Amino acid sequence: MKKTVYLDSSIPSYLFDERDSLKPYIEATKAWWQQERNNFEIHISDETIAELSRGKYPNQAKVLESIINLNVLVGSEHIIDIAQTYMNHYLMPKHSESDALHLAYASFYRMDFLLTWNCNHLANANKKPHIRILNTRLNLSVPEIVTPLQLFKENNDDN
Repeated sequence: MKKTVYLDSSIPSYLFDERDSLKPYIEATKAWWQQERNNFEIHISDETIAELSRGKYPNQAKVLESIINLNVLVGSEHIIDIAQTYMNHYLMPKHSESDALHLAYASFYRMDFLLTWNCNHLANANKKPHIRILNTRLNLSVPEIVTPLQLFKENNDDN
């Protein structure tokens, strides 16, 4: 059985981003997408789709096309309540409702991993104990929150 991965909007966005300042992250995202994606069961949410659909930005059509065949997790009032609890307990800033929702989806649906480049609000080692405590109190699983760099298979090539 494949491990499950929830993608926040940063992953599909970086697949087609062209900013030089993000080049190492873009390359790592593309490499993970090409080499590792098929080793996992990939999921997104309505929130991921909504974020990627907002506004206009370069390569938006390609970004949206890249997620078209992914599994979409169904939202609910319970998931919104979980996200609100995260914000009420200062796990996420009040202006980061999307980040709270991504974590709520991944936790509620018992995802093995939440894949993100958001190292401020999500993939942040300082937040992990707080996430673990809140999710335990809410009787939720705790996804491993990682970047693409952390989700490559080990290379056992001794050469």
